Amino acid sequence: MSALPKLPSIRELIRIYNLRAKQQLSQNFIMDKNITDKIIDLAGLELENSLCVEVGPGPGLLTRSILDSGARNVVAVEKDPRFIPTLEQLQDASGGRFRVMLGDMLRISHQEIIDCGLQLGSNAAGEIKQFEHVHLVGNLPFSVATPLLIQWLHLMATYQGIFSCQQASMTLMFQKEVGDRITAAANESARGRLSVVAQSICDAFKIYNVPATSFVPKPKVDATVVQLRPLQTRLLKSSLGSLEHVVRFAFMKRRKMLARIFKDWDPKHIALLEECEIDPRIRPQDVTTEQFCNLAQIIEQRGIRLP
Repeated sequence: MSALPKLPSIRELIRIYNLRAKQQLSQNFIMDKNITDKIIDLAGLELENSLCVEVGPGPGLLTRSILDSGARNVVAVEKDPRFIPTLEQLQDASGGRFRVMLGDMLRISHQEIIDCGLQLGSNAAGEIKQFEHVHLVGNLPFSVATPLLIQWLHLMATYQGIFSCQQASMTLMFQKEVGDRITAAANESARGRLSVVAQSICDAFKIYNVPATSFVPKPKVDATVVQLRPLQTRLLKSSLGSLEHVVRFAFMKRRKMLARIFKDWDPKHIALLEECEIDPRIRPQDVTTEQFCNLAQIIEQRGIRLP
């Protein structure tokens, strides 16, 4: 593997191409490569027979850190055409290890991403027919981070798209408050719908906190990098949609005890809590992910309609 040649700094590229972060796209740039190097180092990405998919690379600093880590197959999906010239410059310097695609990650064909990875110069001999590992990496715009994560969790739950590979992980940057919700355990105040849905199929944990001062322009809040790796034994026993409906119903009245929530719905359904060994005197945030998954399974199997 050849190292990247000396390239203009990200600051220089931003000046040369007159690139400015668009507020309507929630864009914020990291300028310090020490930070992006640390993120990729802590992510512990497997490099053999793996595809790294970066979402929203912007000017490409995180991309450089991914390539410098030794990754051989990297595909970036960028929605903003202003960044394509800087990313194509990196593409040309990558020795066939990197390619950028212009598109919206919410709508782009995942098969096109996989095919693009298989066609990289690093795989010119065709040794890789199917990737054993897929890593989704990105500094996500805060405004679309949660919808993107929910979409990817649904794909992961059903082994679709880039998540058809069972060893598919995600290393993503979120607004700190969102990262707290994703990783919150039962009994923690940040616990909510996102916590349960993510943890039903993934081990979700923080790997690095990034202060607001690290970004240009400086956002109002700090960020955190969360890694989600598939559980060897999933807790999910229903469709992910059914689990979402159950936790949405429960957390709509998060400060009330479950007994009150279920009594307001239909008193006879309090028995469902006892069947799942859930204490009706506790609040939704105190219910474990496994207990929510058991409850969703029963409700789905019996065709019970939630309000």
